[in-house]
Amino acid sequence: MSSKRLVFTLVLFGVFAFLVQAEDHSEHIEGPFESPQEVTATCIMCHDNVADEIMATRHWNWQGEAFNGDGKEKVRLGKINMINNFCIAVPSNWPRCTSCHIGYGWKDETFDHSNPENIDCLVCHDRTGTYSKTATAAGMPAPDVDLVAVAQSVGFTSRQTCGKCHYDGGGGAGVKHGDMDPSLLEPPEDLDVHMGMYDFQCADCHAEEGHKIRGAGHASMAANTNHFDCTTCHEMPIHDKSRLNDHTEHIACETCHIPSFARIEPTKVWWDWSTAGQDRKASRDQFGHENYNKKKGDFVWKKDVQPEYRWHNGGVEYYMFGDKIDTTAIVVLNELNGSIEDTNSKITPFKVMHAKQPFDPVNMTLIVPHLFGPEGYWKTFNWEQAAQIGMEAVGLPFSGNVEFVETDMYWPINHMVAPSEQALRCTDCHGKKSRFDWEALGYPGDPMKKGGRAEHFDLK
Repeated sequence: MSSKRLVFTLVLFGVFAFLVQAEDHSEHIEGPFESPQEVTATCIMCHDNVADEIMATRHWNWQGEAFNGDGKEKVRLGKINMINNFCIAVPSNWPRCTSCHIGYGWKDETFDHSNPENIDCLVCHDRTGTYSKTATAAGMPAPDVDLVAVAQSVGFTSRQTCGKCHYDGGGGAGVKHGDMDPSLLEPPEDLDVHMGMYDFQCADCHAEEGHKIRGAGHASMAANTNHFDCTTCHEMPIHDKSRLNDHTEHIACETCHIPSFARIEPTKVWWDWSTAGQDRKASRDQFGHENYNKKKGDFVWKKDVQPEYRWHNGGVEYYMFGDKIDTTAIVVLNELNGSIEDTNSKITPFKVMHAKQPFDPVNMTLIVPHLFGPEGYWKTFNWEQAAQIGMEAVGLPFSGNVEFVETDMYWPINHMVAPSEQALRCTDCHGKKSRFDWEALGYPGDPMKKGGRAEHFDLK
């Protein structure tokens, strides 16, 4: 499909979506409802196959499909059993973390994933703009939500409904994803050409049949599955110049077409848990964002951030609960698979989140801290107690000692695609002002310079 035909098709689709984006359900839904679960029970009376679809998804289970990793027995990985370097881990912190789950009442490990009435239909399909969840109530809606009004006005998902969780991941706007934040709610064309120029909604790219979400999050990258990319819609060769088309074999589209991220809202790039608990005055930076909080420590925020570039073939090796760490170097929580020798790899842009987080210096494992609740660190400011409770929750030993180690975590940059005239030019990558560290990428130097070609440059 040519680019012009693609644009025409997308515009027609957008017009159609606008016309049918909401449907009056007042004839089908009357209320009143004593609980949000009663809303779901009403929904699935008509949409009887939807519950089974949703309960089979990663979106619902916070785990991907089982896979074999490096000769190990099959595992399932996802938000539920992985460590990050933001608020660290879900276990023992359920009611706070699960406020962004597409369900109701996941307050501890006993949550019933098989009960369809626990599904929150409204969080994804609200068209009133009034639906919200209480931040500390295990996914339950805020007390002032008019359940009847929202249920009677449901329709297609939107950037607003998806963004309620994904724009604020990690505890606030722009904290986790440098390429997803509230600036995408009504973005200008030069921030994101798809959403700003053509009014794409998230589902235009990410929706699959059966309520599955297309696109590789952490659970999928662990198994190296569920990928899609720009060529899903843009047929190759796409450029007028053959030299540019040659580049696409080894360079991800996003590398050239997302020259920077967090271009309007800043994103968090450093989180130091080791300074939490100090009786220092909370402070803010030049963006008006907190750069110290007693509960969480020191932060650094940046705006208009240039990505870091790595070879990547789509797969990732994740730190798992209980894995031993080497504290003589920065601990990488998700090692990217790929290299210059790997013909399936491309030079790909990432946000790298840097942090300092707790570990057990005797067992040499990262700690799952209990942060939220009456006995949590955010109340007691006692790391040893928080570690004891959190490690018990995941069935791992704790020595009683807490120290801190630096960690890195890679977050793919896929959104905030700039207009073509703002894409990188030759001199952005080649020459004195190159944004690439060619040696770190495996080259002896800039491939365009004499002596800078790798021996296998014909492949890369």
